[in-house]
Amino acid sequence: MEKKDLSTPFLPSQSHSKHVNNVTEEPQFIITVHDPQAQKSPNGLNFKNLDDPFEFLGSKGYEMLDSTTVDPFRNGTYEIEGVYEWLKIGICLPIALVRMVLFGVCLSVGYVATKIALLGWKDKENPFPKWRCRIMWITRFATRGILFAFGYHWIKRRGKPAPRDTAPIIVSNHVSYVDPIFFFYEIFPTIVASDSHDSMPVVGTIIRAMQVIYVNRFSPSSRKHAISEIKRKASCNRFPRVLLFPEGTTTNGRSLISFQLGAFIPGYAIQPVVVRYPHVHFDQSWGNISLARLMFRMFTQFHNFMEVEYLPVILPQINQKENAVQYSKRTSQAMCMALNVVQTSHSFGDVMLLAKANESKQVNPSLYMVEMAQVELAYHISCSEAVQFLDRFLSMKPDSSGHVGIGNFLRILRLKHCTFSEEVFGYIDMKKTGRITFKQFLLGSVHVLKQPLFAKACEFAFRECDISGKQYISEQELGRSVIMTMPNLNEYEIHELFLLFDCNRDGRICRDDFMACLRQNPLLISLFAPQLLQLGLFSKVCKRTTDNMVS
Repeated sequence: MEKKDLSTPFLPSQSHSKHVNNVTEEPQFIITVHDPQAQKSPNGLNFKNLDDPFEFLGSKGYEMLDSTTVDPFRNGTYEIEGVYEWLKIGICLPIALVRMVLFGVCLSVGYVATKIALLGWKDKENPFPKWRCRIMWITRFATRGILFAFGYHWIKRRGKPAPRDTAPIIVSNHVSYVDPIFFFYEIFPTIVASDSHDSMPVVGTIIRAMQVIYVNRFSPSSRKHAISEIKRKASCNRFPRVLLFPEGTTTNGRSLISFQLGAFIPGYAIQPVVVRYPHVHFDQSWGNISLARLMFRMFTQFHNFMEVEYLPVILPQINQKENAVQYSKRTSQAMCMALNVVQTSHSFGDVMLLAKANESKQVNPSLYMVEMAQVELAYHISCSEAVQFLDRFLSMKPDSSGHVGIGNFLRILRLKHCTFSEEVFGYIDMKKTGRITFKQFLLGSVHVLKQPLFAKACEFAFRECDISGKQYISEQELGRSVIMTMPNLNEYEIHELFLLFDCNRDGRICRDDFMACLRQNPLLISLFAPQLLQLGLFSKVCKRTTDNMVS
């Protein structure tokens, strides 16, 4: 017999090779190795070999949304740097004291005049009477004194405000708290502001005289009422013009962020206005800087520059049945061209994420922004939900670059390191780097949470885990359920997982506990996939739901 070695082919090439276009092709052999631990459902689905461990929900994997490296909220001169700046601050300290006195006097005069103008005013649904408006001129002149105290000795203007009957709505980019002060003095508009502003001392009283339209950005009914009020006041020439900052928060002025649609839904003509704060040494934007710090820097400058440009009026294209989104896009494009900047998909939700990251003392909080406008549009997730997911991610102890490895990921989800848990982590780790970012964690989790079958899967999972039928799951019952997915769990690991589900710490998992835990940690629904698939119950629901979606 011929002696064989590792390099000898199994079959002789002379008899089994193929000749195609004078090229000899060696025979190909595929050896399939079956995993005895692999778990199959009755329909033949091998759960352990799924590329997507959430395929049983109808998931086909999630797509990573485009990201930009622009940080629209970062103040460019947060730290005082350079001999010139320190010298200037030292020289301006005596001047700052005078400016602070002037600021206090002007604010007091404006506050007293406003209180007099508001005295006995009860008919808040109708326009301010003329005699009250004349008293408010005192406050407006006092406001110009406040701008002077902040170092805005002159303000460069381009263009002019359009007549009220031509453009009843004005929209502007929002860079600093100085913006509304300037517009208060310039045109005395009706503004749209957060309802929290009403309780602010002094400021709340002054903006009340502007017949402010209050809105709670987290309340759909409040937003709907605000749009109705914008339309009502814009349609009546006896009201002042309506001023809105469609970005909904302040930025650093080096880009525009996504626009809220409140100014564009009523369908009235709009005059865009752009505000600039040219600077070399001191960035006047109110981004990631405290109000006290920003005011101190303003008081200790020789002069602060401000430019205001009134752009041409933009009319709604009624004949083309233009919607609010298209109207908003045309307006933002005009403002971007005037500012020579780009528009990003950031929103106020990113400010909330920044605040949460700052609160937890992250090295670079801007790493946790996700451009919430496009995330909300794609997944219909609220800002508060995103903050809750960030809180979960931060508990995983991300490194200085904002990444989390599989160890900390599994520790927080109380999962044992095994093939199953690696598949769950790999589902989030789209780039297969062994580390995940918050944006990957958020999008992956929300993609699972928003699957049409997710809620039904939670209901079925609870029912099947409740073996005793007592409407709650004991620690032993949970252990028997998850052992199908993660074999060889010891008592300590089962207990840790049980504590994660037992939200109210009463020693048992009621339905509310179970649902709340899976909403907070939607990736854990995959723990119960083999059980649901083996029983065949969820497969029927899956098929019925899919058929309904197709029809």
